Amino acid sequence: MIEQYEQTLQDWIESIVAEGDDDALFASGYLQGHFAVVLSQLEVETEQDLAALDVKMSECLALARQELADSDYTLVSDAWTQLSAKLAA
Repeated sequence: MIEQYEQTLQDWIESIVAEGDDDALFASGYLQGHFAVVLSQLEVETEQDLAALDVKMSECLALARQELADSDYTLVSDAWTQLSAKLAA
């Protein structure tokens, strides 16, 4: 499961690099760091499904809300929405 998440992330990042603007690049890069942390946490968990990933990412995004300006947070949150849709597909 973790490998599938990593591959989906990599494919998504590649599409952002190829087609995205500066905002998309920022948001995807920021999200990639948090995603990597969450995946490392999931590796030691028994639950590694999409629901568990979503819970951990929601926790990370709550922290990001405190770190980022509102406009930047919106970019990152929207990026997570895009990536999570790809993960669910």
